[in-house]
Order: sequence, then C-alpha cells, then structure tokens
Amino acid sequence: MNQTVLKEWVNEISEHWFGKPYPDEVVMNARLRTTGGRYIPKYRRIELNPKYLEEQGEEEFIGIIKHELCHYHLHVEGKGYQHRDREFKELMRETNSPRHCKPLPSKAQDRKHEYQCESCSMTYKRVRRVDVKRYRCGKCKGKLKKIH
Repeated sequence: MNQTVLKEWVNEISEHWFGKPYPDEVVMNARLRTTGGRYIPKYRRIELNPKYLEEQGEEEFIGIIKHELCHYHLHVEGKGYQHRDREFKELMRETNSPRHCKPLPSKAQDRKHEYQCESCSMTYKRVRRVDVKRYRCGKCKGKLKKIH
C-alpha cells in the first residue's frame, strides 16, 4: 500500500470515528511479528503490520487502526492512553475498537508441537519442544503428554 493512500485512509477513519484529524506519521512495519500495530508516543507515530491486511482483510485492519488511534488521541489530549487506563477502555468501547487482534493464520502453522494434560485435558500448542519430565500443566499441575 502506498504511503499517501495509507495516510489518507487513517485520517479518514480518524475523522469518522473520533471527529478529529490525524496529522502525524503512519507507516507500515513488516518487522512487527506478534502484533497488528503499535503507537509510539515519543514520535507520535503509528506503525501497522501489513501482514494483517493481507491475511485478515480490511475489516480486521480497520479495527487495528482504530485501536492505535485510541492510543494516539488520548495521548495527545493528555489523558490515560495505556491499556490499563479507564479513559482508554471507555474510548475503545465508544469506537467499537478491538482490544486484541486475531492471530495470523500463518503464525498458527509454526506451532507444530502439541501437548495435553493427562488430568484436566488442557492442550498446549508450542513452537519449541517441551520437556514433559520437567514441566507440568499450568492449570492443574498435572503431567503433560505429547500428542503430535
């Protein structure tokens, strides 16, 4: 996506949902791995993960943009802009922004080791192997066994 098109799109979403323009910088950052986007208060910049637009579609990506705009507008106004702050939670509710983004389907394929607790049947999917003699279930402390 072109930088100017992205800037216009974010500004349009900001005007529609928040009634305020977004004059600062917004960039696509392909190095983001575990998140859909982030707001950097020091530079007043929003960075977005392009993989979410490709794999999840526009609707999910707009939700990520709204979430980051909640951080931005509250920070600019000098209010609580962090996830734990009451003002942030209220603005998220008002704008119907998601708290978390859905996991990427491409990242789910990386989890190739699956373990199950023998007592409570809780399943764990992991990228790396787990030593079942050393580690136990985090829920009930039962023994783990490898499924796949």
